[in-house]
Amino acid sequence: MHDFKFKNNELHCESVKVSTIAKKVGTPFYLYSHHTLVDHFTKIQRAFASVHPIICFAMKANDNLAVLTTLANQGAGFDIVSVGELKKALMIGADPQKIVFASVGKTEEEITFAMKSNILLFNVESLPELEEINRIAKRLQKRPRIALRLNPDVEAATHARITTGTLKNKFGIDLRTARKIMKSRRKYPHLCFSGLHVHIGSQIITSAPFIRAIKRILAFVEDLRHDGIALEYLDIGGGLGIIYKDEKPQTAQNFADAILPYLKKTDLKIIMEPGRFIVGNAGIFVTKALYLKDNGVKKFLIVDGGMNDLVRPTMYDAYHEIVPLKKTNAKRAKMDVVGPICESGDFFAKSRVLPMVNNGDLLAIMSAGAYGYVMSSNYNVRGRSPEVMVKGNKFAITKPRETFRDLIRGETVPKFIR
Repeated sequence: MHDFKFKNNELHCESVKVSTIAKKVGTPFYLYSHHTLVDHFTKIQRAFASVHPIICFAMKANDNLAVLTTLANQGAGFDIVSVGELKKALMIGADPQKIVFASVGKTEEEITFAMKSNILLFNVESLPELEEINRIAKRLQKRPRIALRLNPDVEAATHARITTGTLKNKFGIDLRTARKIMKSRRKYPHLCFSGLHVHIGSQIITSAPFIRAIKRILAFVEDLRHDGIALEYLDIGGGLGIIYKDEKPQTAQNFADAILPYLKKTDLKIIMEPGRFIVGNAGIFVTKALYLKDNGVKKFLIVDGGMNDLVRPTMYDAYHEIVPLKKTNAKRAKMDVVGPICESGDFFAKSRVLPMVNNGDLLAIMSAGAYGYVMSSNYNVRGRSPEVMVKGNKFAITKPRETFRDLIRGETVPKFIR
């Protein structure tokens, strides 16, 4: 469920007409619903209340400061994958003891800053990384908590580029290597081996792959206990899918009903890392129709947003519903919705049946709250779109549109080529 609804044939975000925001902000822009963010977060809180999890929002899905603050106010922690994300989390007053740090390529600078920030856990992705964290901890005279990210070799039924839990992927440590590390943990005296982490992918709509992965991890935990190795945390990652088109994903409660029996078999503290589930349907991307082009073979609806703004269709062949901001009885036709970028891959929809809109009409690209703005770029020297938050009948720009001056800041021409 989300708070983008038609009222009197006009699309609203909560109690505000989206067209009203467009008049103030211009197009294209991203728009987020405060109420939807809170609702989706609390759905997970309620569903898993019996195990009192630490819910760490996966910041890679959306790092807008207003979004982060909204979730922190509800008690969220953060799953971060860079020092930049960590600094953003700290900037909005997040509790460091609710921050976990993933990423297969943590640098010395990032590890050092995170260690000094006293985060809850480093989710360690490889043996060389473990050795590096131990070395840095010795230098800083710290003893940080770490969790081994296990790769359970479980295939998730999702897009190949967002599956992470098989040994063909770069993520995590295979179970055999992880067992050796745990048995030789005394070689790393500056680390506190506190937990295990698993994350098998994103946009997963059934509980079966999660159950397979968790069963393997729990068996691994039991083996460690037989060896006298006790842990404190189990981080089950994220990956819950949402509705983009005709998917039938599990609800938070369905997911909890399926996996809680397994989680309750352990006395470990549970950490979760939902991202898309919370923010995906809490955001839309608004763009304006520029031209309708018909070359005799295909129709192309050309809009002012491009793949630099929202790259998911180009990168993942992702489907996003597209609707005019005003309901119309106009004739419908099959068309490609494309942007102004100089790439054939610059599209939002292929062969989509849509109303024949007029130049200047506004369109909403739905379910754009996750992996939208965060993956945008300045390709073709285009400023990134603004971000806007709505709460009830109020809205505000939370990040302004980038200007040309923003794009060339810090750029110089060396004297020797002038």
